[in-house]
Amino acid sequence: MNESIRHFINQVKIRNAGESEFLQAVTEVATSIIPFIESEPRYRNSKVLERIVEPERVVIFRVPWLDDQGEIQVNRGFRVQMNSAIGPYKGGLRFHPSVNLGVLKFLAFEQIFKNSLTGLPMGAGKGGADFDPKGKSDNEVMKFCQSFMTELYRHVGADIDIPAGDIGVGGREIGYLFGQYKRIAGAFNGVLTGKGYEWGGSLIRPEATGYGLIYFVEEILKTREDSLVGKKVTISGSGNVAQFAAEKCIEKGARVLTMSDSEGFIYDPSGIDKEKLEFIKELKNHTRGRIKKYATKYHCEYFAGERPWKIKCDIALPNATQNELELSDARTLIKNGVFCVAEGANMPCTPEAVAAFNKAKVYYAPGKAANAGGVAVSGLEMSQNSQRYSWTRTEVDNKLKDIMCEIHQRCLKYGKETDGHINYERGANISGFVKIADSMLAQGVV
Repeated sequence: MNESIRHFINQVKIRNAGESEFLQAVTEVATSIIPFIESEPRYRNSKVLERIVEPERVVIFRVPWLDDQGEIQVNRGFRVQMNSAIGPYKGGLRFHPSVNLGVLKFLAFEQIFKNSLTGLPMGAGKGGADFDPKGKSDNEVMKFCQSFMTELYRHVGADIDIPAGDIGVGGREIGYLFGQYKRIAGAFNGVLTGKGYEWGGSLIRPEATGYGLIYFVEEILKTREDSLVGKKVTISGSGNVAQFAAEKCIEKGARVLTMSDSEGFIYDPSGIDKEKLEFIKELKNHTRGRIKKYATKYHCEYFAGERPWKIKCDIALPNATQNELELSDARTLIKNGVFCVAEGANMPCTPEAVAAFNKAKVYYAPGKAANAGGVAVSGLEMSQNSQRYSWTRTEVDNKLKDIMCEIHQRCLKYGKETDGHINYERGANISGFVKIADSMLAQGVV
């Protein structure tokens, strides 16, 4: 790490003490971007990166609500409006006990580069609350969402800030949030994405992150004149992203070997097929069961308390949560012959794991590029709302494929090394930065 990078990171640490996830994300980006900035005086002299790491606005508010026992509960709500250089703030809302300001700043910072890479006119934001929807009745979730939006509504709008869903915020929560916004604002507009198709949503939005991840992996394979047919794939997670990534892998002829949840993972050497995947969808989306039930039903191995990275594979897709894949996991994957690791979750690989992949010339696709399909289709939903029009499933899917292909091309522009290897981490960071930086410079000191 050179002196310029070290000095910059130290300054960020002083101003953001204790925000470990945010500092990790900034360090990863700065390591790629600062050497590039030093060769481009217009960026260095204007302190563009110093401006990018500071949110334009942070809103923190109280969320009181009444549970089914008549008790008052109090949570904390957040909205981090990170950067609006290329469009209104755009990014999800997360409802989870782990939510705090540092986590949301990390997610909002990553969103800057992710949204920039899509080519769509979207700024970056992130928000949420330390509320856990699990175990709550529909009535309790509705009351919480209504209280949350009663404060948030004054800070969002179709041309200001357009939140979406994230962990803990699905179609049910978006519906309650939108209903309260409409009631208070007296307007029906595209203030939220992830809406139901019948009332302004977009087709394939639930599938978009998982599908987009596999479209990106296909572009990586094309650089090797290869395809997904016959490839062994390990997947972590069993939620939305993991399910639809698995679905698209199966469709493309790959063999999906693993899926997981917070209690462990299943290993099915014969492969998870369409029928088995439907069982997982029913298990996770409706009965809310544990992945262990899959192992019992299909007589395969279950590894309690473990993650699937010891299983030999060609392609690994970490789709669960941040920092789930550590250096020891990376070494095991490399030893077992993995050639591609693509992130469906946000920052699931630790910095040490990423460094190991890059050193071993494994194709490592960071989440800001590989999982941008979700926000891309959110951007397409914004466009449909502006037109008061809905595209067909095929139209949206084709646009998603084109966007993921363009993101891959943008990564190639700055990521190709002299030996022909593609460093997708550097390519994504620099490409995303250039668009934001040029826009900020054009708009003056803002």
